[in-house]
Amino acid sequence: MSIYDFTVKTAQGDEKSLGEYKGKVLLVVNTASKCGFTPQYAELQSLYDAYHKKGLEVLAFPCDQFAHQEPGTDAEIQSFCQMNYGVTFPVFSKIDVNGKNAHPLYKYLRNQKKSVLGNSIKWNFTKFLVDQQGNLIERYAPSFKPSEITPEIEKLLA
Repeated sequence: MSIYDFTVKTAQGDEKSLGEYKGKVLLVVNTASKCGFTPQYAELQSLYDAYHKKGLEVLAFPCDQFAHQEPGTDAEIQSFCQMNYGVTFPVFSKIDVNGKNAHPLYKYLRNQKKSVLGNSIKWNFTKFLVDQQGNLIERYAPSFKPSEITPEIEKLLA
């Protein structure tokens, strides 16, 4: 089993295989529009701008499981991200990351790299760094700024 075995839903409702990202470095993030960490969208976009052509993909998964901080529809979330942060990386359909309805991708990621709280996601903007072969390299807490991941991304892309 690898990250490439999962299918996710785009904000437009289409199914997308993560196998399409084979050979890319992935930064997978659960996001929210009304969170104290929401300004991280700007840093995520900066990383995407700087490293996308070299092989980085940022994959955002909106989630409304933490203090109802992502109440919008998929269309509203897309509009918010583009208007407020100029987001051009994929922002997928809203999912659950914890609990019995957690998306299988997040069940997999959580079990690959546990945090101090076990395998559950602590809050919005938990980040997972995946190498070009689909191996989960690191899990970063919500407070860990995307820009601080730059050295690891550069190492993987070198």
